[in-house]
Amino acid sequence: MQESLEGLRETLGECARCSLSQGRNNIVFGDGNPEAELMFVGEAPGRAEDAQGLPFVGPAGRLLDRLLDDIGLVRGDVYITNVVKCRPPGNRDPLPEETEVCGPFLQDQIELIGPKILCALGRVAAGLMMGKGVQITRIHGQRFDGPGYFLVPVLHPAAALRASSNMYLIRQDFRNLEAYLADEESPPEPPTPEPEQMGLF
Repeated sequence: MQESLEGLRETLGECARCSLSQGRNNIVFGDGNPEAELMFVGEAPGRAEDAQGLPFVGPAGRLLDRLLDDIGLVRGDVYITNVVKCRPPGNRDPLPEETEVCGPFLQDQIELIGPKILCALGRVAAGLMMGKGVQITRIHGQRFDGPGYFLVPVLHPAAALRASSNMYLIRQDFRNLEAYLADEESPPEPPTPEPEQMGLF
């Protein structure tokens, strides 16, 4: 593993490890506080993110900023990234071979930042982080033990933009995040990985 996020970004380079590289404008590595207690993981960059090379800068990102403000945080307090670092065509879900290629880079980001809480934004990110298919409407806002952190899946901000009925639910999810951050309980200790097990979560 690299010793810093900067070193990890250099290792990623102008990545051409999967076919997503063929249609991207920019790699969207991640942005924010490298020592954040709260880390967000979305599924993939969208159009605005691909254009700017930064995560969550489109409409969903602006809502994320407002949700952070509601709990007394700003973007510079947290770290934001995605499961895959390049935009899938047509904003489709990432394919297994794409998440497999990007998985080790995300895992290294998590280990370098060492967040207390890792917040999975939406169904796709939550499913990948939990290693199984999930019904985000049933588990959102709950806290689960992860390897070295607490994992909290929440509704994706885009879901609140599509359906106003989800806005109350996502605001509640962020109030839960605020409470989990204030809780003095420490997250589980990370396991010591076996060499063959270094991969996705």
